[in-house]
Amino acid sequence: MKRKDESCTLDVHPTEKALVVHYEVEATILGELGEAMIGERKECQKIIRLKSLNAHTDTSSLARKVVEECRLIHPSKLREVEQLLFYLQKRKDSNDNQEKKRISPRDFTPYAGVELDEEASINRIDEYVELLYEDVQEKIRGATLIFQLARNPDNLEELIQNEAALGALARVLREDWKQSVDLATTITYIFFCFSSFSQFHGLVTHFKIGALCMNIIEHELKRYDLWQDELGEDKFSDNQNLKKEHEKSLRKYQSLLIKQEQLLRVALCLLLNLAEDTRTELKMRNKNIVHMLVKILDREDEELLLVVVSFLKKLSIFLENKNDMAETLAVEKLARLLPCEHEELQSTTLRLLLNLSFDTSLRSQMVQAALVPKLSSLLADEAQRQLSMCILYHISMDDRFKSMFADTDCIPQLMRMVFDCGEEKMDVELISLCINLAANKSDAQVICEGNGLKMLMKRALKLKDVLVMKMIRNLSQHNGPTKSLFLDHVGDLAAQITEDEAEEFVIECLGTLANLTIPDLDWALVLKEYKLVPYLKDRLKPGSAEDDLILEVVIMIGTVSVDDSCAAMLAKSGIIPALIELLNAQQEDDEFVCQIVYVFYQMVFHKATRDVIVKETQAPAYLIDLMHDNNAEIRKVCNNTLDIIAEYDEEWGKKIQTEKFRWYNGQWLEMVENRQMDEGEPFLFGEDAESFIGNGEILERPDLFYSPDGIISADGALSPDFYTDFQSGELGQTGFMNRYGFGFNISDA
Repeated sequence: MKRKDESCTLDVHPTEKALVVHYEVEATILGELGEAMIGERKECQKIIRLKSLNAHTDTSSLARKVVEECRLIHPSKLREVEQLLFYLQKRKDSNDNQEKKRISPRDFTPYAGVELDEEASINRIDEYVELLYEDVQEKIRGATLIFQLARNPDNLEELIQNEAALGALARVLREDWKQSVDLATTITYIFFCFSSFSQFHGLVTHFKIGALCMNIIEHELKRYDLWQDELGEDKFSDNQNLKKEHEKSLRKYQSLLIKQEQLLRVALCLLLNLAEDTRTELKMRNKNIVHMLVKILDREDEELLLVVVSFLKKLSIFLENKNDMAETLAVEKLARLLPCEHEELQSTTLRLLLNLSFDTSLRSQMVQAALVPKLSSLLADEAQRQLSMCILYHISMDDRFKSMFADTDCIPQLMRMVFDCGEEKMDVELISLCINLAANKSDAQVICEGNGLKMLMKRALKLKDVLVMKMIRNLSQHNGPTKSLFLDHVGDLAAQITEDEAEEFVIECLGTLANLTIPDLDWALVLKEYKLVPYLKDRLKPGSAEDDLILEVVIMIGTVSVDDSCAAMLAKSGIIPALIELLNAQQEDDEFVCQIVYVFYQMVFHKATRDVIVKETQAPAYLIDLMHDNNAEIRKVCNNTLDIIAEYDEEWGKKIQTEKFRWYNGQWLEMVENRQMDEGEPFLFGEDAESFIGNGEILERPDLFYSPDGIISADGALSPDFYTDFQSGELGQTGFMNRYGFGFNISDA
């Protein structure tokens, strides 16, 4: 016999750090005289695993060693080998590959009942297949020997060619899985080995192993429930014989449970591999895979739990599966896994919870399951810190749950992390969580304990850190002791309000100052010392800066206008006309309109500024125009401001009263006028057929005005019947004529 190796081709292994050598072997049987009698060609491959390859390996030296030791590779391919090694060195393992590695067949330890002394050989595969036609014990032996072969990926290509072997394995599993857990587990292991590689998924699907695994899992879960019921019946018996029987049953149950969980583990691993195809995953979902997995979360075996949680994590990215998890209260069962000593299980559980935490109802379940203190304790573990922080951030987005952080050690840990950053850039997850918590009054008090606020201010001002300043701004909004702490920092904040600073940083500083409604604060002194009035006035010009900055300037003016001397200073500088101009430019923006009107509201409290607003500007006309705005907040502030103006100025008081009369009675007046015109009745018309209603003088008659409750007129008589209908909503509202020509159309935000 003569054997000849043909030239080879090289490639990298798809998942491992290894080279794959593809080559052909030509075998020829020679006759007595040396002539060729029978010839056969066969394609083969050899895998060269490179265990020593890492980021620091010298690929040139390793390439020479590979070529020297592997006779299949010709020395002329040295350069190609070196390039492939360099590629493997730089290639990063994907998460999928890492997950595959975790559940590699080589990681499974043999279990009791299938350990054999003999070593399997690929050349004796037909003998092993014959054993599958014998009794159960021989079937287990044959399946175990084939499993030994299947654990080596190099043998899978050859095994897949043996259709008789695979068909026999599938048949035995389908017919005999209920007879022996060992047999079912071993054969499922074999098909799992194939499922670990995507190119063999078609084979596993062809024999319908996935559907069979679903049936096996469902059956085993029912068996588990029966075991639990049987054990529960004898547990509380006083009879000594029954107690002994219970202890015996318990030992038997524990032995069966170990084997069952081994079977569940490998069956789920196989299904997890097949779930790479979303169509196959959908079939699993239709067979209630989520409910089965959540049920298994009650088990104690950490390796089984790791597979279950990994599977749930993969499924959780789809809405339907996430809803199933919410329905089955998966979060409550996951909560008991935290914290745990199995680092990989803990990490995978956190990743699943992170996926689920995007859902509001599931976040609520997390809080009910007491996950906030558990996650807070995991912040001390550097390996789990980021995942824990992300979940806590999602929980903190809901105002209902913010206060729960104050009762844990979460905030002190977060503050230590912030200060430990020094001048380095802070992780966005860390500062985002801090910003959310600072918006809660209880949390804010914990944050500011000791030198908390002082240290935050120091970092924000030194590094011009916008996000830390945003956190400080949230802290400043809470009344009580927290707000009083800011008295020491007003000057530092005011010093940042300049044209030289970045707008986004100035916005946060202005917002913080605007929140400081503290009676002891002398705003007039602050405005003078830091020359803020010219800056504020310049920024009121439409288009002078970003809208966010202009809005903060308006809010700041509203805050300082509470002070009488400040309001006078601002009015003298010409800020009121600037505000009216801005109001005209931003009439479609409810937030701008509301804040500008609030400034007017504050200013009309002071005589100096009230006289400027009422006598020197058209601000009251704008307010009249806005008092029936669609936005409830704008209407409320307008009416309060107009009430004060009406009280101090008789002329504007009449105009305001007239406009209110027009609004409340406009529909009735129009209806009556139209009816009389249609019927030709003359009593509402003068001699020249001019309507009294259209005559402005009729609105000056005090007897037509109603008292504030709208029921009794000025002379004590009852109002018309239509007014009752108007109050009950039977008459719809109508528009009103804008007397002063300021037409606004402002919709609700």
